[in-house]
Formats: sequence, C-alpha cells, structure tokens
Amino acid sequence: MDHLRRSILFAPVALALAGAPALAEKIPLAEISRYLNGLRTAEAGFTQVNADGSRSTGRVFINRPNRMRFEYDPPDEALVLASAGQVAIFDSKSNQPPEQYPLRRTPLALILARNIDLTRARMVVAHEETGEATAVVAQDPEHPEYGTIRLIFTANPLQLKQWVVTDEVGYETTVVLDRLETGQSYPPSMFSISFEQRRRN
Repeated sequence: MDHLRRSILFAPVALALAGAPALAEKIPLAEISRYLNGLRTAEAGFTQVNADGSRSTGRVFINRPNRMRFEYDPPDEALVLASAGQVAIFDSKSNQPPEQYPLRRTPLALILARNIDLTRARMVVAHEETGEATAVVAQDPEHPEYGTIRLIFTANPLQLKQWVVTDEVGYETTVVLDRLETGQSYPPSMFSISFEQRRRN
C-alpha cells in the first residue's frame, strides 16, 4: 500500500501525449482557472505510473470542492477517498482502519479547492506548451514544501488529460485520464470516509 499512499497523496515523470506532431499555443492561466472552477463533477478511467515504475489502473470520480474517489482495479482493489479535509486509503486486504492524511498537505488540494486562481502570486512555477498540450506546474503559495502538481491540458475543447504529483522528497507519480466525462450527479455517501468505514465494518 505504500506505493498507493505516495502516488495519491504526494508524488515530473510526464507521459508524453501520443501523436503530438506540432506545438500548440499556450492556454492562458485565467482560461484554465475558469475551466477548473466550472468542473464540478467528473469521472474517468485512469492509468497511474508510480514512483517505482509500477502501474495501476482504475476509475476516478471528482466532486468539487474537496471530494475525490479513486477505485483501483485488481490486483490492488484499493479505495482512496478525499473528503471533509482528509484523504483516506482503504486497503482491501487489511482489516485495519484506513490510513488518513490532511488533504491540505497534498498537491491534489489545489485542483479540488472551491476557488482555483492559477494567476495568484507564486502559485504557478511553470507554464509551457508541450506538443499539442499546455502544462502548468502549481504549488501552494503558502506551503511550497507540500510539493507540486503538473497539470496537462489539451485545447479545443479545453480538457484536463493528466497530472503529475511530486512530493516534498521528490517522489513522482503520473495519472493519465481516459475520456473525462462531466456533469454527473453522485450521492454524498460515495465520498464519505465515515460511511465507507461503517460499510466495511
């Protein structure tokens, strides 16, 4: 479970977007901020490349602000929930309570925040075009020691395609999204850490 903990909470190994023949114009930070703020609910299949080179797959569900759910395929079969200011990792092979960490100490908190402003001073440390995509590297301006998140967006239409999280000691993890779908409605229990604990008990 350690690789999952580092992968989701912290941990740029960026997977190149395949078939990107020409450079695209860089998407402005204000436009990306508007897109992320308008992204209330979303889900996608994902492939995760961990810091040790291992790979996992699954499905991620986003319900902004501050809620996210990662369901991992076998053999991991783990579940990671972000909710109520915490991130909890449920190990399907353990009877122990989930490991929990403050969401604010993870770079994922930056894209789950209620109001995202990438133009804020000292928040974005890199903004560049990469192939046919735009890459933005962001950090918590008040706590850069929490690590960074590198977000990859494509244009026309603007869409989040992947992120790379780097923790405070340099561990890196990439999550590549497959066909992000938006506009769904999810029950609150889907993101509730306490509900999941009761269900498992």
